[in-house]
Amino acid sequence: FLFFHWLFIEPKNYGLFGEKIIHDFSIWFFAVVSILLAVIVWFAIRVNPLMAFSAVVGSTAFFITHGFKENAEAQERKLLDKASNLSDLSKILYLEVIDTTFSIDGVIGAFAFTLSIPLIIIGNGLGAFVVREFTVHNIERVKKYKYLKNGAMYSIFFLGTVMLLESFGMGIPQWISPAITFAVIGYFFWKSRKELTN
Repeated sequence: FLFFHWLFIEPKNYGLFGEKIIHDFSIWFFAVVSILLAVIVWFAIRVNPLMAFSAVVGSTAFFITHGFKENAEAQERKLLDKASNLSDLSKILYLEVIDTTFSIDGVIGAFAFTLSIPLIIIGNGLGAFVVREFTVHNIERVKKYKYLKNGAMYSIFFLGTVMLLESFGMGIPQWISPAITFAVIGYFFWKSRKELTN
């Protein structure tokens, strides 16, 4: 649903034909994902009731964390307002709590790969550090490539589709996922670079 949320609702640079049209119909996001969830659960119940339940739990987790994020963003805007009465230390501590809130979906997503809590903690800790360092040191360079986020989101869509098909028993070669990711991100990187040189 992350992909559909981005496609329908989030502001973006339009990298493919049809993205603007879909974005103009953002009101349909909840209808589309609700119907998609109903269809997935309908077919999953016949294959494996636990898989159907997992689809519902995953969707619920997405909407709960989305709600937390929306609230955290609103609180962060209020906090950074110059008229705020909080001390600088209080602001820093509060921003750390908000930062943790943004990590909730990463923790939940990690359970798709392992149930080992220590591995999840290490993975999310390293991930947060690396992403933060990468962002701080390369933000201006990355911002120039305006379609990279499009590539990341389409990769998430294709990887989710592959995982869904595998859950229904389709044998998909292991090399397909990395090949799709490389091709999609490569295309949007090329598209961004081409626009920079023009």
